[in-house]
Amino acid sequence: MPTAASSTEPSLLRRELWAVQDVGHLLRFRAGTVRRRRLWLALAIFGAITLAAVLIPAFIPGAGDSDHALDALILQPSAYAGFLLLALGSAIASGGGRELVSREQLVGYPVSPTTDHLGALLLAPLNIAWMLQSWLLLGSGSYGTGPRLFLPLAIGTALWILAATALGQVIAWTMEGVRRLPYGVLVVRAVGGLLLAAAAALQLTGHLAGFLDSLPTTWIVAGLVSDFGPRWLLTIAVLVALFVGAVVLGAVPAHLAARRQPRDELRVESGRYRARPLSRTDLGALLRLDRGSVWRSVPMRRGLAVLAIGPGLVSLAGALPWSQMTILPGLVASGGALLFGVNAWCLDVRGVLWRESLPVAPGLVFAARAWVLFEFLLVAALVTLLLAAMRAGTPTAAEVAALACTLVVVVLQVVSTALRWSSRNPYPVDLRSARATPAPPVAMVGYSAKLALTTTLTSLVFSGLSHVPAWPLSIMAAAPFVGWSLLRLMQARDGWVEPVSRARVVMTVAG
Repeated sequence: MPTAASSTEPSLLRRELWAVQDVGHLLRFRAGTVRRRRLWLALAIFGAITLAAVLIPAFIPGAGDSDHALDALILQPSAYAGFLLLALGSAIASGGGRELVSREQLVGYPVSPTTDHLGALLLAPLNIAWMLQSWLLLGSGSYGTGPRLFLPLAIGTALWILAATALGQVIAWTMEGVRRLPYGVLVVRAVGGLLLAAAAALQLTGHLAGFLDSLPTTWIVAGLVSDFGPRWLLTIAVLVALFVGAVVLGAVPAHLAARRQPRDELRVESGRYRARPLSRTDLGALLRLDRGSVWRSVPMRRGLAVLAIGPGLVSLAGALPWSQMTILPGLVASGGALLFGVNAWCLDVRGVLWRESLPVAPGLVFAARAWVLFEFLLVAALVTLLLAAMRAGTPTAAEVAALACTLVVVVLQVVSTALRWSSRNPYPVDLRSARATPAPPVAMVGYSAKLALTTTLTSLVFSGLSHVPAWPLSIMAAAPFVGWSLLRLMQARDGWVEPVSRARVVMTVAG
């Protein structure tokens, strides 16, 4: 008897419409976990800064009719291309984007890969690096066009940012699907290495600018500065079509990736590790346990590679001088803390209950976690500095002292700040997924902004000291910074040692 006519399987279009509705449900669920006042405040601040980035540069003296404005307008096509290349590069390095809701919490619900794809796309702007690049792109365009043409270019720039982000998401899901194939991890690493080598070769041979100028972004910018005419309308239509097409196309590799198990994550969880001799001290055993939690984690290793190698290669290609290399330790340390440090106790998940049953002092547990976070950030920053130093020439004693002091100061700043946040605002997060984040997206934006501001200001202080011939001055300037960070670290330790506060953190993380 034929059964085709009685099938109740919904059509493809209906399933995709359900996926869009599911995104709305998950967004409301996610928003319910954040204080409503904090959410609206974050959105208001983001909107105000974006509006200021568009309006203020367009009306400052010299906007649209000076040599600097002309230079900014000429560089817009290259800036568009750079934004797209950075989106694609970060997609290849990470893969899949962010998780709207963690995989563990959705295991019992029929959420489609399309919902996961759309949710990850919506969370892409909640990233301080994405925000800074977008604001810079909008501001430079407004300054280059001036008050008469800034609005057409700003609208087109916003659409280009959305289209580039959506294209990056397509590549991200594609790379995630390739990773889950046999030998897929090696293929992705080879592709990433080849792209980095190609970019370095273009920079070293002086052909990078010509390559960026040859991209179609020149046609796009030329159409956007033609006022609200037919050419502008055609360019806007192309950008809208590119954005919509990328959003729709991204669901295809998302479905393909969802049909396969993540090989790199499963290899870590199902791997066999040789037992090593027991440590002679409690601190040694705790350090070994915490190091295993960090270095065997897929998102930690992947994030460390991106943070350590990416800025270092950019500095190597641009031959960054020693006096400007002081900005790198703060950049890397801030990014490293966002991998797990801002919610450091979530590494244990439910295992924190077992950790609390061990016959060791709470202060010893805190010391082990703080030391592992310190060495994690220090290793990442040192790799970046070693790469950047290859073409920086011979440094002076003042430059070496300033850079070394910057490294110690910013790493201590980030460690003390992250551990205070970890005890003050813990979150139940499972970091086994390569796409997981240690805190909700809105909280992550606040964390990244605060860390970036603090470390950047500190780096600028020592960047100025690198020009002073008296190298002991950097050490003298670093002393109060180190003392203040150690004091804040001891305060964070006292908060962890206190039983009621520690119980709140443990039960939150284990939940």
